[in-house]
Amino acid sequence: MNKLVTSWKHLSAAPHRSLFLVGAFQAVLTILWWVMELAGRAGLVEGGSFSSITPIWVHGFLMVYTFFPFFILGFLFTTFPNWMNGEKIRADQYMAVCLLMTVGVVLFYAGLVAGKFLVSAGLLLMLIGWAYAIAILFRVLFTAPAGDKRHAWVAGMAFIAGWLGLCAYELWVLTDSREMLDFSRQAGIWFFMLPILMTVSHRMIPFFSSRVLENYVVFRPFGLLWLMVGCTVVHGTFQLAGLQEYAWWADLLLAGCALYLSYIWQFFRSFRVRLLAVLHISFAWLGIAMLFFGLQGMLFWLSGGDRYWFGLAPLHMLAVGYFASMVLGMASRVTLGHGGFPLVLDNLTWLLFIAFQVVVVLRATPDIFPGVSPLAPEFYLIASGVWLSCFLLWVIKYAPIYWRARVDGKSG
Repeated sequence: MNKLVTSWKHLSAAPHRSLFLVGAFQAVLTILWWVMELAGRAGLVEGGSFSSITPIWVHGFLMVYTFFPFFILGFLFTTFPNWMNGEKIRADQYMAVCLLMTVGVVLFYAGLVAGKFLVSAGLLLMLIGWAYAIAILFRVLFTAPAGDKRHAWVAGMAFIAGWLGLCAYELWVLTDSREMLDFSRQAGIWFFMLPILMTVSHRMIPFFSSRVLENYVVFRPFGLLWLMVGCTVVHGTFQLAGLQEYAWWADLLLAGCALYLSYIWQFFRSFRVRLLAVLHISFAWLGIAMLFFGLQGMLFWLSGGDRYWFGLAPLHMLAVGYFASMVLGMASRVTLGHGGFPLVLDNLTWLLFIAFQVVVVLRATPDIFPGVSPLAPEFYLIASGVWLSCFLLWVIKYAPIYWRARVDGKSG
C-alpha cells in the first residue's frame, strides 16, 4: 500500500506525468485496435476488431481525439505558466482532467463492443474533461502578467475548436448526421491539431536550437505563423464547403512557409544533437505533407476532378510524420528533462524515432506509386505493426519514469 501511495504521489507531482502516461498507453491501444482491424480485413485473424461504429471513423477519432490530446495537455499544462510567468496549475486540476478523459476513453472502448450508449457516455466524460482543461488554460492566460501571450492565445483557441469537433462526433454518434462527422474530422485536423503543433513548433524549436547550437540566432516571425494558421483555416473551411479542390493555393503557401522555416531554423545543423534533430525532422514533414496536399489539389483542379492523386498519403505524412513524430520527440524531451535525466537521446530512442519515419514512408508509398498500390493492404499492415512496435518499446522505456521520483532528487 505504501508503494502504491508513493507511486501516486510521483504520478501527480507534475502535469505531464499522468497525462503522458495515459497518452503513452493510448498510443499503443489506438494502433493495436487498428492493427487488429487490418489483420481481420487481410484474413490473418478471425473477425478483426468488432465495433459498433464503422471502423474507419473510429480509427480517425482515436488518433485525433484520444491519443494526441493527452500529450498536448501534459505539455501545455507545464509550459503555459512558464510562457507567461503565470500561476502554476494545481495537481487537483490536472489530475481531474486526466481522470475524466481517461474514464471517457475506457467507456468509449467498451462501447465499441457493448453498444453506442457507452460510446456516448464516454464522449460526454471526455467533453467535460476537455471543457475543464480549457477553463484551466484560459484562467492562466487571463491572470498571467501582461506580456507576450500570442502563442498561448492560438493554442487556447485551437483547443476550443477541438472541443467543438469532439461535440460534433458525439452528435454524430447520437444522430448519424454526416455533417457532424465531417465537421469533427476536419476540425480535429485543421482547426485543432495543426494550429496547436505549428504554434508549439514556432515557440519551442528556435528556443531549443539556441540552447545547444553555437551562434544560433532565434528567428521567430509571427507574420509567418499567422499566415500558416490562416492557411490551415482556409483548407479546413474549403473541405467543409466541399470545395477542397480550390484549397491547393493555401496548401502550397503553407508548404512554402514551413520549408522556409526548416531552412532558416537550420535543419541540417540540428543533426549535431539528436534530441534537437527529432524536432526538426518532425517539423520538416509539415512542409512535405502540405506540398503533397497542394500538388494533389492542384492536379485535381486542373483535371476537372478526373483523378485524385496521392490518395491519403498527404494526410498520413501530416498525421504520422508531423503530428505523431513531434509528439514522440517532445514527449521524450520533456520526460527526460523533468525526470532529472541528462537531455541526451540514447541509441534506442533514436532508432525508434528513425523507425517511426519508416512508418510514414510505408504508409504513403502505395498511395503515391501506382505500381505498388496492389500491395497496399500489406504495406498498411506492416506500417501499423512498425508503429505499434515503436510505441510499445517507447512505453516500456519511458512509462516507469512517470511513477518514480526524479533521479536528481528534485521535486516535480
